[in-house]
Amino acid sequence: MAVRTGDVYVNPPCCQRIVVRTAAQETGGVRSVMDLYVAPGGFAADFHVHPASEERFTLVRGRLRVSIAGTDVILDEPGQTVAVPPGTVHRFFSASDHEETFAVVEFTQRADRFERLLLRQLFGLAEDGRLDDQGIPGPLQTAVTMLEFSDVLRFTSRPWPVQRTLYALLAPVARMRGYRACDPVAEERPASTAEPETLPQEVAAAVNSRQVPRPAPQPHRR
Repeated sequence: MAVRTGDVYVNPPCCQRIVVRTAAQETGGVRSVMDLYVAPGGFAADFHVHPASEERFTLVRGRLRVSIAGTDVILDEPGQTVAVPPGTVHRFFSASDHEETFAVVEFTQRADRFERLLLRQLFGLAEDGRLDDQGIPGPLQTAVTMLEFSDVLRFTSRPWPVQRTLYALLAPVARMRGYRACDPVAEERPASTAEPETLPQEVAAAVNSRQVPRPAPQPHRR
């Protein structure tokens, strides 16, 4: 089931809710724009990289801490923005103790695959209670899912060659036990819908001024 503008996805362990502002299918799969709501204590699941994609955060309200290559950037004024270049280790956290944080997230290059991984799979598994309290699937689900989507996201708790070897060993066992890279239950669940909020002028101007780039070459997943 394709991700659509206005779809709403929830990740309880990570205290996140996403409303899709511009779905990747509207940009030829190149760019996705998502409204990210993070409750106090919320976070992205583990440090990670996007091998060939840029991720950009623009604050609307609240406070967001984005750790990029070991340096923390605090967004605490509407319109403040930070870009994470491809291949850069990063993770975000709520930096507010009392209010929900709202930021616009733009994901550029392979956005259609990123939507499928993040929203249809990881958030879908989260809604089913199949992620741990850090937002990570069990080892068998992780093995098949992260092998399939390694071109858009790789966790960095271990070097990627080590992860790849471990996943390759676990994946046949996972498939024999019924695990699939694209879990069919999560894939087909209908999403609830909502109208994206009207953005403040300074945020809307920044988001709308960025043009949709051409698709990047598609590398082989290794």
